[in-house]
Amino acid sequence: MLKYLMWILLVIGGFTLAWAVYEWLVPEPADLLPTRLSGRPDDARAGGFLDAAGANLDSPVLDGNEIELLVNGVEIFPAMLEAIEAAEESVNFLTYVYWTGDIARRMAGALTRAAERGVEVRVLLDAYGARLMDEELIEDLEAAGARVAFFHPLRWYHVRRLNNRTHRKVLVVDGRVGFTGGVGIAEEWEGDARREGEWRDDHFRVRGPVVRYLQGAFADNWRDATGEVLAGESMFPDLEDVGSSRILALTTSPRGDVSPIAFLYWLALHTATERVDISTPYFLPDDALLDAMRDASERGVRIRLLVPDEHNDSELVRVASVSRYRTLLEGGIEIHEYGTSMLHAKTVLVDDRWAIVGSANFDNRSFELNDEIVLLVEDSGFVARVRETYARDLEAARRITLEDVADRSWVDRVKSALALVFREQL
Repeated sequence: MLKYLMWILLVIGGFTLAWAVYEWLVPEPADLLPTRLSGRPDDARAGGFLDAAGANLDSPVLDGNEIELLVNGVEIFPAMLEAIEAAEESVNFLTYVYWTGDIARRMAGALTRAAERGVEVRVLLDAYGARLMDEELIEDLEAAGARVAFFHPLRWYHVRRLNNRTHRKVLVVDGRVGFTGGVGIAEEWEGDARREGEWRDDHFRVRGPVVRYLQGAFADNWRDATGEVLAGESMFPDLEDVGSSRILALTTSPRGDVSPIAFLYWLALHTATERVDISTPYFLPDDALLDAMRDASERGVRIRLLVPDEHNDSELVRVASVSRYRTLLEGGIEIHEYGTSMLHAKTVLVDDRWAIVGSANFDNRSFELNDEIVLLVEDSGFVARVRETYARDLEAARRITLEDVADRSWVDRVKSALALVFREQL
């Protein structure tokens, strides 16, 4: 018996030591969210969300943009490929996931052809997320003259940055048209979310002044990976107003005392007057955001959370998320689980006026560990279009009740409790 006890103590001690070393080697920003709004709450909620976000996050609010919703691979990939095929001067492409499948070959083929006809092509891949990419595709790109780089290669002597990945998805063509959102380059995203295996996702095509900031998000990670600073007219041309969307582009890295994205979500919940609709594949925020959701619900704001059901590529995240269900349900928040396939769309809709879209999930990894890009959009027409897709997703979802939570087995409860221990890394 004493022998077994010693082994248990050794395992616990080893885990504690490993965790302490990790915390020392890989520092993370503390998510110190605010506690209240200034002035009278009604003043803060009288349409000031976008301007307050821009001022507090030191990010400009840009007028004169056009943003278009692209739903699932059947709309997303043709639009991206068409833009690359039409490129005349430059193509800058950044992604986290680059795996396998027909779209992996087609995307590489379009980039290769652009390089062959003299277009400046830069491809930046996260070293972890793109680890499954076919080496032949990289060789073809480089042979055609494209430059390929990897963000934070997996090296033991770079241990302090191993957990900092770029989760941004950015495509900018000729400095004038940009794409961002949640889609990765893999067969999972092909199709129209009609069945299991065809992931449900959104991506966004933008034109206007905000494209400069998508280019800046690429340039930031490219500089980190290669040491090259992007400059000049071909990278940053003059951009005229093309539409009526007001957009704040927020590019974030794990620096500082507060996550800008977590702050943005907190502000959205505190300034909403009618409803906040959230869609996310991975839901695992800290208590401060859970409190903000409950507070908004208590003052009469309808909060709906849409997440995947068992069709989830991260079982650990799912079981940790489920452990939060009771708290949310008791606070009046609606929870809906999407059932057709893996839900990968990342959207926060605030009243009928604003939408937050981009690469970030509603979890601590996006807040504290990853480089991300999100767009806060003020455009009632655009919000209405995104809300239509949200409504369709709800039709394919099942609403979770307190009875569902009460029926969970003790095994599921233990799994959730254990998963929560690692929530900062999920």
